[in-house]
Amino acid sequence: MQDRPAFGELLAAIEHFLDAEIVPNVPGSRGFHARVAANAIRIIRRELELEDEVLAAEWAGLDAILGPEDRPVARDAARAALRAREARLCERIRDGEADSGVFAARVAGHVRRTVRDKLRASDPDLLRRSGGREESGE
Repeated sequence: MQDRPAFGELLAAIEHFLDAEIVPNVPGSRGFHARVAANAIRIIRRELELEDEVLAAEWAGLDAILGPEDRPVARDAARAALRAREARLCERIRDGEADSGVFAARVAGHVRRTVRDKLRASDPDLLRRSGGREESGE
């Protein structure tokens, strides 16, 4: 474990520097690219903060759909195993298993939750602007 500053503090400092010092003082395409960089750093920070929670939730969702499996402890191994499980789910969807019935309902709920979790990192304002529709599945 690293001492302070932690990754969130470092990323917040870079965000602040870009937002407060660079973006307002650099016109044109460089200012635009600085805004893009600041936004990318915000996304990275949120992804890092949410990663354990989101990984566990997606694994649990796939357990409910595909059957339980032990999740690897190491993050890289867990990510790789998750991608393999997602590929198996995609194959079943392509084979038509999710066209109707209980399996289809489980898949739809899992996809809604997974997209919501991805938006929590990439664009949390979109979730707020949606008025909660992502929760009800509308």
